[in-house]
Amino acid sequence: MTTLEIKPAKSAGKSPSTTGSGLAAQFARALEPVVGGALPVHLTLWDGSSAGPADAPRVVVRSPRALRRLFWHPGELGAAQAYVTSELEVEGDLDEALTHVWGVAHERGLSGIRLTPSALADLAKLARSAGVLGRPLSPPASQAVVRGRLHSLGRDRAVISHHYDLSNDFYALILDPHLSYSCAYWRSDDPDYTLQDAQRDKFELVGRKLGLREGSRLLDVGCGWGSMSLYAAEHFGAQVTGVTISAEQKRFADNRIRERGLEDRVEIRLQDYRDVREDGFDAVVSLEMGEHVGEKNYATYARVLHDAVRPGGRVLVQQMSRRGRHPGGGPFIESFIAPDMTMRPVGETVALLEDAGLEVRDVHALREHYVRTVAAWHDTFEANHDRVVELVGEEVARVWRLYLVGGAMAFRDGRMGVDQILSVRPHPNGAADVEPARPQGWS
Repeated sequence: MTTLEIKPAKSAGKSPSTTGSGLAAQFARALEPVVGGALPVHLTLWDGSSAGPADAPRVVVRSPRALRRLFWHPGELGAAQAYVTSELEVEGDLDEALTHVWGVAHERGLSGIRLTPSALADLAKLARSAGVLGRPLSPPASQAVVRGRLHSLGRDRAVISHHYDLSNDFYALILDPHLSYSCAYWRSDDPDYTLQDAQRDKFELVGRKLGLREGSRLLDVGCGWGSMSLYAAEHFGAQVTGVTISAEQKRFADNRIRERGLEDRVEIRLQDYRDVREDGFDAVVSLEMGEHVGEKNYATYARVLHDAVRPGGRVLVQQMSRRGRHPGGGPFIESFIAPDMTMRPVGETVALLEDAGLEVRDVHALREHYVRTVAAWHDTFEANHDRVVELVGEEVARVWRLYLVGGAMAFRDGRMGVDQILSVRPHPNGAADVEPARPQGWS
């Protein structure tokens, strides 16, 4: 998920006059050459002054600290820092406001802040007179701090802990009762058909694609809170091994295994995928975990999936895709949500799986399904907002509001996608024991 980044327009032409007065009007005029015209928002500063189109989304800057953050981190990161700390507020519907700003940026051909020396000098002079300048502020407490070699075992555990170990109670206030934190599969528009139903139908689709049956050995890589593992055991009779590096997730999954009497069918391990040594599984599934292994490690990840499954066995990877800049999702995602994440166009992922020796049999695009999934998470989050704040505080709650709104936009507007990629490990003679990839009626 990303918010807006702005750079000078290719051809801004004559700057329109800025309406308003006081300090806000001065900042608006100084920014016109940068944003290619009038501000796309109605801006109100801490001193009560305002400027910008009266019918535009309203942004309130409550503290000079917000502008100091933007001065040191122009664009998405500075804006996100100011928003999550409540130094900057967007009045009204956040989705409508961000959608409007994205639309203006698209019309003007803007894509990232690149201040010219003269624009920087003018803004610095104005910022100094307004008391905005100063040393960089400390990052918000909710911003991730990661150390160590990229995608080392220790760093990966710290990154996963930052996001997933907020607490199981927190995720229960956002996700469905399965606690499935991946794209659902929506098969109905009936108002009585819920996110829980759509997640169940995702598990059913995955199980059918993998050809699971009584006694099938399934490896669930990046099993989360165990929702797919539990479903495969209960509804397909599979023998499941799940691996996660989140202690909170394992604790939750283990409790559910005991509650449902599935100790003889499901084992959840606190284990990195690189430490999986078993082979001979009938099927392997990995739901939205491959984004976290990193660019350089994806070949290792694909090889682990290949080596774990028996010849003729199937592998299903559900994974987000992204084109262009910011394969990690943009400065906000990379700083607050999922540091070190890497996404790529789906075709590149297919090639990496093939390079590992898997034969790709089907690519099933689910982008529109993610729009509905994130919207459902957002609705649940807002319904439980007060309880979320009690549990994790206002700042983390604002991080998640921005994350969910922006995520839905990214999938809606096609900046990100998600796909189920079904593969098979061929027999030595090249044969592949597969039925038609998609069960009838589930296309």
